[in-house]
Amino acid sequence: MVAHAEIRVVHLSGSKINFREPVITNDSRFLLCASGESVKVYSSSSEECVHDLQGHTDLVSGIVRNPSNHLQVYSCSADGTVRLWDFTDGILIKVQPHSLPRSFAIALFQLVAVHLPLSGDQEVEARELSAVLCDVSPSGAASFGRKVCVVGLPGTSVSNKFFLKSGNKKGAKNAFTCVSCHPKEDCIATGHEDGKIRLWRNFNQKKEYTYSTLHWHHGAVNTLQFTPEGTNLLSGGIESVLVQWHYTQENQKDFLPRLGGAITHIAVSPDGSLFCTSHSDNKITIIQSCVKVSAIIQGLVKGEGVRTDLTIDPRSKALVLNGKPGHLQFYSLHRDKLLYNLDIVQQEYIHEEGLDQFEVVKAAFDTRGDWLATVEERTQKGSELEINLKLWVYDEQTQSFMLNTTVIAPHEDQITAMCFSPSPETTMLVTISFDGHFKAWLLADHSDTKEGASWSCDFVGGYHHLKPGCCCFSADGSLLAVGFQEVVTVWSPSWELLTTLSQPPGAIRDLCFGRLSCSKYLLGTSTKNQLCCWNLLTCSLEWSTPVDVSLLQADPLSENMAAFCSQSGCSDLFVFKPGEPRPLYSQKALCTGKVQRAVFAPRDQMLESCEEHAQWLNRSQLYFFTQHMLMVDDSVAVTPFYLLLGKHRQHQEALTNPMAERIQLPQGSIAIKELLYTPAHVLPSASFLCSMFVRSLLISSSSASASGSRTGVVQATTHWPCPNTHTSLLQTAPFALRHILFSTYRLVKSMPRVQHSSGS
Repeated sequence: MVAHAEIRVVHLSGSKINFREPVITNDSRFLLCASGESVKVYSSSSEECVHDLQGHTDLVSGIVRNPSNHLQVYSCSADGTVRLWDFTDGILIKVQPHSLPRSFAIALFQLVAVHLPLSGDQEVEARELSAVLCDVSPSGAASFGRKVCVVGLPGTSVSNKFFLKSGNKKGAKNAFTCVSCHPKEDCIATGHEDGKIRLWRNFNQKKEYTYSTLHWHHGAVNTLQFTPEGTNLLSGGIESVLVQWHYTQENQKDFLPRLGGAITHIAVSPDGSLFCTSHSDNKITIIQSCVKVSAIIQGLVKGEGVRTDLTIDPRSKALVLNGKPGHLQFYSLHRDKLLYNLDIVQQEYIHEEGLDQFEVVKAAFDTRGDWLATVEERTQKGSELEINLKLWVYDEQTQSFMLNTTVIAPHEDQITAMCFSPSPETTMLVTISFDGHFKAWLLADHSDTKEGASWSCDFVGGYHHLKPGCCCFSADGSLLAVGFQEVVTVWSPSWELLTTLSQPPGAIRDLCFGRLSCSKYLLGTSTKNQLCCWNLLTCSLEWSTPVDVSLLQADPLSENMAAFCSQSGCSDLFVFKPGEPRPLYSQKALCTGKVQRAVFAPRDQMLESCEEHAQWLNRSQLYFFTQHMLMVDDSVAVTPFYLLLGKHRQHQEALTNPMAERIQLPQGSIAIKELLYTPAHVLPSASFLCSMFVRSLLISSSSASASGSRTGVVQATTHWPCPNTHTSLLQTAPFALRHILFSTYRLVKSMPRVQHSSGS
């Protein structure tokens, strides 16, 4: 039996994996990185994500190996907790909230030492805090501006500060950017904005410190890292080149170039066999001893802004949007993995600030996924805007898109929107521009000649010299709506202007045709905070409402539409049908900030068990993009197994919130603790464990007699713990033990209840 369904917003994918320095395990088999509110565990050989350690309720700010157990890592977060994980099994071992208020820590940016107490409980509060360094800048690890502080941990007397005077030369930049300590000697390496590396020595002696200078980078040094033995120093920057400096022979260095985006972090495995570099394009490159690249873990690339809309590839069902410069990325939403990049610009990208280069700004697919249209543009100082319209055809042999046609300067001004006609009779693309025109591009089939398929402009239209801002085809392709500032024009396939629709003051921002039973409606939003619905049969305004709709999105598989509204720094969501006065679903403060892009993605299988208020998610899922990450509104069917684990999730939420009411965990029996906490390789046979576990659940005869003396009847029964009794223990148990426990549960439930009279 399936219980009620609920709708929830999930941080699905697309979080930064380059936010902090990754961690390589002792055996070099796994790589761990902070990814939004979770910690991802990747295989260093297969590049696959093997575990997603979830539990933090805010941004994960750091990961470090447990020095006393090589199978565990600590993670800290802005939610005020430090968590201990077993990354091989993907389980949470311990939660340690500290008593320092988050607002206090953020205001002063103190560097503190936290004592983590030893305890067998899952939740232990860390109360012992000591300030190591006060009033520091949030800009760097231990380097701030033109000063480096060397501070010993509590109980030591090491303390020193390095200063660099500002350069007298014009344009000199010697501010600190990064720092790394030598593992064996008293030496500290610092990176600087001018591309230089300084090696500081004798800072722990009575005489003054000295430093030597290394220089290769032409830009700022972003990261430094010594190898475990200290024989080499690794550095990286905007050049996308990993530089390996020989510590004893500073003039000798090795290079590994063309690694992709700018290098932001470098990590080294404890045995020195693997290096990994984090890059500005949300990528982690795994390198074998600075010789060759062995694996690449690519996250969702989000540059300075997503210029293209969120689009679903009809063939692969992948999300398509801007990727690395000059590319489109095809990203699997279900696997949270990049499938491939499509080079649109087909020019070498030069990593240099202030250089104007081509950028992909628009992308659209036809309904079958056979054709892809892209727009790229470049603006240079003192010259006109350069625009290229490219049409790509899908190649079955290469399983990718191949360039078919390039139109140079398709419009005289910036292209604001484009869309394919869904009509099966013709393949047509419409583009609109600030030059005051919209153009229809038609595919001509020359299959009988050597020329093959080609595109040509079939029609150029306009309306009273007004600038068009948006366009949309009806579901069957029989109508085209184009918004010219405050007027909506409706055109036929023969390019006859059928009607014009006016609305309250304000330029049209979005246009969407209704679908299926609501195909007679046309909806639009304006810059004057109006959502309007026109009836195309009567050519009149059906209804309008004063609401600031920042984004309007139609579900291609149903009549439903989603409207995102911005209010008080948050975004609200309303899902409705154009022909019904009441929305199907609404949620206030869906997320912080403004929703930038959104798209309905079809499900692989249609849901059939949703409640009425969640039926709008039966066929599709709503994905939306914020400035932080990709999120999804989803419908979750609550099964009996979910009810068992749902209790644990509620308890976990209570653990993650330090201000929430503390729930006392049941202690359970000694047998259960031994069963769950004993290493798997020393456990006895399953038959012995099962019998021991059953005996631990039976009520003793003395306690049973005491409870039944007043009624005269004693029930000798077994008692399975409630779902919230040992669920936290079940979650930390290996899979084999969980199988034993659930098998025991089925055995116990099948046992008949035996009643004994009081006189027996």
